Order: sequence, then structure tokens, then C-alpha cells
Amino acid sequence: MSTKSSQLKVDERLQHIAFIMDGNGRWAQKRGLPREIGHKHGAQTFKKIVRYCGELGIKVVTVYAFSTENWKRSENEVSALINLFNTYIDNFNSDHSEDNIKVKFIGDITRFGDKLASKINKIEEATKNNAFTLNIAVNYGGRSELVHAFNKLISEGKREVTEGDISGAIYTSHCPDPDLIVRTGGDIRISNFLLWQSAYSEFYFTDTLWPDMSANDVDEAIKTFYSRKRRFGAV
Repeated sequence: MSTKSSQLKVDERLQHIAFIMDGNGRWAQKRGLPREIGHKHGAQTFKKIVRYCGELGIKVVTVYAFSTENWKRSENEVSALINLFNTYIDNFNSDHSEDNIKVKFIGDITRFGDKLASKINKIEEATKNNAFTLNIAVNYGGRSELVHAFNKLISEGKREVTEGDISGAIYTSHCPDPDLIVRTGGDIRISNFLLWQSAYSEFYFTDTLWPDMSANDVDEAIKTFYSRKRRFGAV
């Protein structure tokens, strides 16, 4: 996946692509394996897809890694996901030494405890001057994000708010809204992801399970994006 497509060209119309990485558990179950193994393979795919998007020249990638609803899953599965976050952060420099990635974790990280929150803060600080932005949504939900933004504005003394105020208070205020949102795994819904930011995003749904996602699949999503005319409410 390290070789860029010779045909695909990405321009300023596609600056931000977001992925709902669905299908890890089903990928494992189809093979008679525990769901946690699917998440491990999904983490490997995540690193490859992020690197490929950077090679294409996409400036921002956002991935839905752990939702506010995922706490309802089994203790083993939740523990496996949190261990993957820890491993990813610990191995970040060796895995992405040449990728120039600025990492931002979006969501309420306080629930993960002080040790992991401290690691997250350190990696964000260490990468803040890099050019390519990677947003990792953990303990994230679109509705809870809006509640957080509104409460932030209230605490600042706001009595009335504008769209600009809200866009400046949400977790992704540091980057443009997603131009394209890709969901793997066959389901056709957004599952509480980037509710405010996706107002004019293009959506692409594929039956491919996330661990099987490839550079060719990303190419197909991008080609579909460029085949559409974005009107933003105009004719």
C-alpha cells in the first residue's frame, strides 16, 4: 500500500476524508476468531490507510476508533481496544517516523484514566507542528460533542451563539469539515459521527470490512467523490 496510484489525482476539493472503520468484529467471526483479533487486524489496516491518504496529498484524515456507545461491548473487547490505543501511541514514532503526522485525539479522553490521557497529551504536543493532520475519535459521539461545545460557550458567557461559535467550539475546530466520509462494513448510517461537521459531506458506503480495506478501495471512494457535483445548497 506504500505505492501511490499513478492515475489518481487529489486536489483542493478533497482536503479532509473521514472513515467509519466498521467490520472488525465480523471479519474475525467469519474466520472463527475472537472479535479482539479483528480489532488488531483493523489497527494494522488503519496505519496503512492513513499512510496512503498522506501519500495522495490529503491534508486531514479522521477515523472513528471508539464511540461513546462502544463502552456497552464486552469487557474483553473494550480492554482490547484500549490496549490497541496504548500500543499505537507507544509505537507511534517507529510506525510513522517519515509521515509528518500531527495527531489529535477528539472526544472525551478523561474516561480512559490519567495514564492514557497523559500519553495522549504528550503525543499531541510532540506532533503539533507537523503538516498532515490525523484526528482519532475516541470516546467520541456527535451528540456529546455538541453538548460539550454548547457548555464551553456557556462557560465563556455566551447568551446567544452563531454557527461560527459552534464550529469554533467543537473538537475539530482546528481543521476543515470532512469533504468525504467513508463507511466500511455494509451498514448505511453515520452512527453519531461528526454530526455538525458532515452537513455537506459526501458519503461513500462499501460492503468491504475494515480489515480488508485497501488502497484500491480508497481510490474507488475518491473517484466516486469526484464524480459528484457538490452544490452546498445552490442549484
